Amino acid sequence: ELVADLRAHWGLDQSILGQYGIFLQQVVKGDFGFSYFYGQPAIALVLERLVPELFLVAYAIILTVLISVPLAIWAALSRDGLANATVRVVVVFGLSLPPYWIGLLLLLLFGIWWPILPVGGYGATFGEQLRSLLLPSLTLALGLSPLVVRSLRASLIEALEADHVDMARSKGVPEREVFFRHAFRLALIPTVTILGLHIGLLIGATVIVEYVFAVPGLGQLMLTAISTRDYPMVVAVTMVFAVFVMVVSLLTDIFVAFLDPRARDAMVAAR
Repeated sequence: ELVADLRAHWGLDQSILGQYGIFLQQVVKGDFGFSYFYGQPAIALVLERLVPELFLVAYAIILTVLISVPLAIWAALSRDGLANATVRVVVVFGLSLPPYWIGLLLLLLFGIWWPILPVGGYGATFGEQLRSLLLPSLTLALGLSPLVVRSLRASLIEALEADHVDMARSKGVPEREVFFRHAFRLALIPTVTILGLHIGLLIGATVIVEYVFAVPGLGQLMLTAISTRDYPMVVAVTMVFAVFVMVVSLLTDIFVAFLDPRARDAMVAAR
């Protein structure tokens, strides 16, 4: 009788289509059920872990930009020299390193051998959070930076050889203005697109990185839910990840339209 009552309460006594209909009605209301493991509403736990997750992803993106842009510019401006070859070797080497291995190496270097940074946790104040999330964010950034460097370097080399750049030089425009106004902005377009597409990979990498550094984000919550077969929690975290990827894709299209008037005109015409 108890099993029958539970099946009726969860809607398991209905057909598969009926169960799916109940699930969709609950999702529209933001109701993903109760966590089997925590005994609390799944969406409440997800929202509680959402801030550390967003902080970690934003931190990683900022570090990715700070690492990738100078390296790509350095390689593009000296594309026939040692700098270009060095950056290309670093990119290939970086692409071959798994994020969890980078995280463990950073833990050993800056948490044990040279203990200057926290090895885990989230922190209570903003300053503590910056310090606590530096190593996991750097781990994610080092995994994403090679892709951005390779894309931006190739785009910059192509943009610097474009006809409109040669025209600007022939008019006597200063080289600094030629680079940043005529070449760099054009080269950013494919790079921003690639960065936006790989945000999904970045979110997937947080699942392992958060577990390594004990960051209380959605990735750690997802691993706990999978190991305990907490299906409502798995569904809730997956839905939040999916929405986040869609929002990032939308923001990427908007930013590309801002950089490229041709894309903006195409979007207006399509609308």
